[in-house]
Amino acid sequence: MQQILNFVIKNKTFLLFLLLFSIALGLTIQSHSYHRSKFINSANALTGGVYGTVNSVDQYFHLKTENELLAEENKRLREQLLIREASLDSSFVDTTYAEGRYKITIAQVFKNSYSLPNNYLTLNKGKNDSIKQDFGVINSNGIIGIIDNTSKNYSTVLSILNRRSRINAKIKSSNHIGSLTWNGESPIYVQLEDVSQFAPIKVGDTIQTGGESTIFPKGIGIGTIDSFETDISGDTYIIEVKLFNDMTNLGTVYILENLDRAEILSLENDGNE
Repeated sequence: MQQILNFVIKNKTFLLFLLLFSIALGLTIQSHSYHRSKFINSANALTGGVYGTVNSVDQYFHLKTENELLAEENKRLREQLLIREASLDSSFVDTTYAEGRYKITIAQVFKNSYSLPNNYLTLNKGKNDSIKQDFGVINSNGIIGIIDNTSKNYSTVLSILNRRSRINAKIKSSNHIGSLTWNGESPIYVQLEDVSQFAPIKVGDTIQTGGESTIFPKGIGIGTIDSFETDISGDTYIIEVKLFNDMTNLGTVYILENLDRAEILSLENDGNE
């Protein structure tokens, strides 16, 4: 308290000047409409700038929450899309059956390699989230890979940029089937092999998942045809596919669980005995 009194006594002349100046300024603003208008506009600009800065900072710190909400919304839309696509194909499954066909889990990429011969990703979901081997992994642009191994809280993904990767895929325009592989060269391109020489092919055609497995439903985007050639035998095509995904920059992904996988595999195994 004594320090405050000492400060006031020491600076009494300056403080008196500030008081009188403030009174004079206030009287001027109150008595002249022009000055009052200018003061209000300046005050609004100042407070608007302050509030804008505070709002920008607040929005920045809420980005994580907003991204989580967007990911959850994308998950619901993806589930609805899978249901719709399955129900449109009466030879595949009816609407009631389709509604329970796939469960989607949102995950984040913790680690991603794309320059090795055999690349993997690490996700922040594992056995505690009911994630198992051979679940498919996609994002909003297309396929990412297949769950390869799991721990309690994490899982590794066999990337499509892995020489071990083999995924059933098709040409959208003609439904001709092939096997999606990777030659280990570029993270931008994968290869579609074993496509019949009788398939009509043109650059720019879309490549999708074929749906002939229990991992991915049909119609998930992969990329577009960049070029093609016949293999050594001349019986099939090797197609260069430019990926929809930028595999070097992955964040939020969706893990697909086919809820009928066990039943389908059991049926297929019984038929092979």
